[in-house]
Amino acid sequence: MDAAFTIDFLSATVRIATPILMAAMGGILIERSGTFAVGLEGMMLSGAFCGVVGAFLSGSIVGGLLAACLGGSLFGLIVAVASTRFDTEHMVTGLAANLLALGLTSFVLRTVVGGGKAPVIHIPLLQPVAVPLLADIPLVGALLFRQPPLTYLAFVAVVAIAIFLRRTRGGLLLTASGEHPLAVFAAGTDPIRVRFLALLAGGIFAGLAGAVLSLQQVGTYTDGMTGGRGYMALAAVIVGRWLPFGTLAGCLMFGATEALQLRVQSLSLPVSSYVIQMVPYLAALLVLAGLGRSARLPAAIGQPFRRD
Repeated sequence: MDAAFTIDFLSATVRIATPILMAAMGGILIERSGTFAVGLEGMMLSGAFCGVVGAFLSGSIVGGLLAACLGGSLFGLIVAVASTRFDTEHMVTGLAANLLALGLTSFVLRTVVGGGKAPVIHIPLLQPVAVPLLADIPLVGALLFRQPPLTYLAFVAVVAIAIFLRRTRGGLLLTASGEHPLAVFAAGTDPIRVRFLALLAGGIFAGLAGAVLSLQQVGTYTDGMTGGRGYMALAAVIVGRWLPFGTLAGCLMFGATEALQLRVQSLSLPVSSYVIQMVPYLAALLVLAGLGRSARLPAAIGQPFRRD
């Protein structure tokens, strides 16, 4: 019984952490390039919506994934144009993008897809894929190697982004754009272009994070289905000090907290369910209060760069 409970709890932790982790990887790219990633929530929501609609219209889950990437990158483009071309305040721009995504997806769902009503679209879920041999390892196999494709992709992205940031010229330029953009410009690279591309790439990751929810976990789209996970991803990036593996630890911690509150709700304790549902967000606030004060932001984040 204890082993089954442990496996179930850890599996729930990985499942809940996956969309947060995918979005957080995009947040790392965005913030290390010098732009606040407050718009992750809107990018995720757009990805979730476009993923479902794309899969429904194309009849293909691959079409849905491509549409999710397009939807996330679209809102990344909106934030990129506003923040790099017009030098808008990053926090305000990100919040505006989140509100736009919430209203626009609801409007399009009802007017374009549903003909004035809120349609219920159901699509087949992405199914788990067992990794040969590794899936048979006791405990670890069931936990890590019998997962749907996007879960594997999220964990692979952690390693890929860590290598990209440390071992490639593009990663060094991206980091330098968030620390010393003038030095990047003096070396012959436009930091505005770097930030622009980082927002597009971050939007793709956030769009896939939305697809984790709609195509892999739920099989439909509902208004505001991200439920603040974009902000949780941003918190994980801060907790992880803008490093991929540190951010992974933060995402798993938030996933474990959410899995725990779900288990507590099933115990029928004499406590309001709304209070129990607050636990993951309170945990995020406490962690940020404890660790966030000592976190060092990229030196030039939020600061506009002008070529002249």
